[in-house]
Amino acid sequence: MNSSVLNFLKELESNNNAEWFNRHKNRYTEAREQVASFVEKLILEVAQFDAGIGNVDVKKSLFRIYRDTRFSHNKDPYKLNFGANMSYENAGYYLHIQPGKSFLAGGIYMLESDKLKELRKEISGNAEAFQKILDEKSFRHYFGDLSDEGKLKRVPTGFEKEDPVAEYLKLKHFVAVHPVSDQELLEENALKRFAEIYKSLKPLNDFLNAVFL
Repeated sequence: MNSSVLNFLKELESNNNAEWFNRHKNRYTEAREQVASFVEKLILEVAQFDAGIGNVDVKKSLFRIYRDTRFSHNKDPYKLNFGANMSYENAGYYLHIQPGKSFLAGGIYMLESDKLKELRKEISGNAEAFQKILDEKSFRHYFGDLSDEGKLKRVPTGFEKEDPVAEYLKLKHFVAVHPVSDQELLEENALKRFAEIYKSLKPLNDFLNAVFL
């Protein structure tokens, strides 16, 4: 990926308004095309170990840069990142590109309450198998553990406090995150490197997706 993508986002952060954006629309278009090309190649790399990803439409996987400000106190019109969701089922792989804040992620985010309850039951009923996935050496190396964003303070109703995976049952999102530096994003081997990291997520995604088959 070219550094011009990060440079554009850096300048956008200081000029988050329609007037500046419209004057630099060609730079945005070029940056988006670079990201789309990168994601397209990344999909091919990931498809080598997760065949279903090969059917992902790059254009549909990219998120819009325009923010929905209707219900937000922050009225800045543009996001400060490019994001791509590479998924053909519920759980998948995510790429976030933002100067100094880029990351790779995977898993499942913002489930509806009934699906969340169903997933928690599956995790509780298969605690040993679920824990084994998270204890895999490659997963621990790249991700450490699942993100605790939005984690409940107590075990949800219907589950035992003594459940061996009680801490995971408190989660609302089942997502793992690996931070990526600007330098790593721009390296020549970034595609293969990122695919290697995503590969360690596949067992988790497989477990999560199997719940909703």
